Amino acid sequence: MIGVAAELAGIHPQTLRSYEQRGLVNPQRTSGNTRMYSQADIERLELITELTDEGINVAGVIRILDLQGRLDERDSEIDDLHKKVRRLADRVHELETRQNVNSLVDEDGAPMITVRRLLP
Repeated sequence: MIGVAAELAGIHPQTLRSYEQRGLVNPQRTSGNTRMYSQADIERLELITELTDEGINVAGVIRILDLQGRLDERDSEIDDLHKKVRRLADRVHELETRQNVNSLVDEDGAPMITVRRLLP
């Protein structure tokens, strides 16, 4: 709830309401319209407090949080692309292996090379 969240973040409940009005935090609501703050909300509030304590105004905090959100999205996209590249590399390896095996047999599946057993 708002009092607990404000205390955990080290800010006044009215400051927390102000942050909510400005869109800096968006807590879930119960059916009775009570604010319910998640751990992520509390961590966000702690970051906001840290930034404002360093002298950054609320407009600057909004900009920083927006940029952080964009950076997180890009990181996620990069992770997804790395996974795709790994899958494609695995597929290329599989196709190359298949091609190598196929180059060792003729159209009927018979070996194109003869293996001789060396007698002692």
